[in-house]
Amino acid sequence: MKTLALFLALAAINLVTQAQETEGITITVIVPNITSSDGVVLFGLYDENTFMKAPPIQSAKGEIVNGVATITFTNVSAGEYGISCVHDANNNKRMDFEENGMPKESYGVSNNAMSYGSPQWSDAKFTVDSENLALEIRL
Repeated sequence: MKTLALFLALAAINLVTQAQETEGITITVIVPNITSSDGVVLFGLYDENTFMKAPPIQSAKGEIVNGVATITFTNVSAGEYGISCVHDANNNKRMDFEENGMPKESYGVSNNAMSYGSPQWSDAKFTVDSENLALEIRL
């Protein structure tokens, strides 16, 4: 009987833990304008402290199908975030650069904020509240 009670208690804890892990917002990101089906598209979800200077909070890899890549970030807490993505055409899991520092591969950021130089947090940030989001990023 004690074993059954212990089992039920552990099962209840596991159920609560799993429910907490699935809470949060879902962000679906689509890149609709990929010019080549070579490689994959790498995505990173960042906060202000990590944007363009540290590993992402979450990362994902999107397969390219008919010029489109789609991924989903799950269990995102409310707050401000930015997303970057790169078409990793040679599938080496990183962005490649020319000798002069210019990117060799297409990239994009949330809000489609593209300018000369590195993307800026103030241009790429968006707010996650209580609703799931769907975003489009163009390369």
